[in-house]
Amino acid sequence: MAKKVTMQQIADYMGVSKFVVSKALSGKGGVSESTKEKVIKAAAQLGYFANTKPYLPPKLSDASPEGASKQSVLVLMPNVRFQTKESLYWGRILDGIKARLEAAGLGMMIVMEQSADHLLQALNPNGILGLIGVGEISSSVLLEVRRLHVPFVLVDHEDGLIPSDTVFVNNYDSMHRLTNHLIGIGHSRLMFVGDPRYSRSFYDRWTGFRSAVEEQGLVSDTSASLLIRLEGYEVFGEQIREAFESLRRRKAMPTAFVCANDTIALDTIQVLQQMGYKVPADVSVSGFDNIENSYRTTPSLTTVNVPKELMGARAVEKLFERVSRNEDVTEKLLLSGEVMFRESTAGAVKTDNA
Repeated sequence: MAKKVTMQQIADYMGVSKFVVSKALSGKGGVSESTKEKVIKAAAQLGYFANTKPYLPPKLSDASPEGASKQSVLVLMPNVRFQTKESLYWGRILDGIKARLEAAGLGMMIVMEQSADHLLQALNPNGILGLIGVGEISSSVLLEVRRLHVPFVLVDHEDGLIPSDTVFVNNYDSMHRLTNHLIGIGHSRLMFVGDPRYSRSFYDRWTGFRSAVEEQGLVSDTSASLLIRLEGYEVFGEQIREAFESLRRRKAMPTAFVCANDTIALDTIQVLQQMGYKVPADVSVSGFDNIENSYRTTPSLTTVNVPKELMGARAVEKLFERVSRNEDVTEKLLLSGEVMFRESTAGAVKTDNA
């Protein structure tokens, strides 16, 4: 059995004092956020989190309906970017969590807070069964949750430093399958629209797309020619228009745009139509997530259905498992996505790229 990594080893590795490491990992303050992040990263690299038990679980009976009246599950979803209860994506995940908890007789408390200090005010380890993080949660917040010995599961997010159970859809395989379909119906010039750095899901979708294109020998230079990288998190229309105008001037318009999610895809269709292109007669467009607006638009959007409510429900079940069995090994649960073929994609046609 590997020896436990000590704070002194982390301090030696970083060239700082053990006092600094202790302060950063204890949650007691006294160090800057930048220093805290560096300590967390160094600790993760050395395996500090991997060989320590993250919590002491409650009794199994506490996770059953009989013991539910005294406990709830804390759902942490920082109110940033599009991660809100009103979101057609994140909101449906919350619906799945709520339904599964209600079926077990458990309550749910939603905290939309990204600050570790404010979270601690709402986090009472003795009053909650565990925590489910929905979307991107900062490493510093997850460290505080772990330090308090609270079991937690992450949905659609994976922290590279703090190990945890996670629930995802199989983004890579689903996007790979969708891209291969587009190639199969004649598309040889395809581009991905979105920012792979936005989230782990976006990165996996980008790599699934890129792999499918490269496997078919459809790119001869760097992968940059396959990507329209969008900056920011909310307004994409103008960025998309500028990118498309540049492609048109260079006579380099692809025959298909494969978008990181449905919101980007719907903006893409709108911009193309404003520029005089017909979808899918001139250009095909696909999305990902299958939000409600994807099938209400004209043309209806080809996309990948993400079982959002099921992701929430399975996160609850995974939390129950973690509470019941304090295992050292964390798990990554992948749910299958389903390609939904609709009106926004069709076989490729020869164009002059004008």
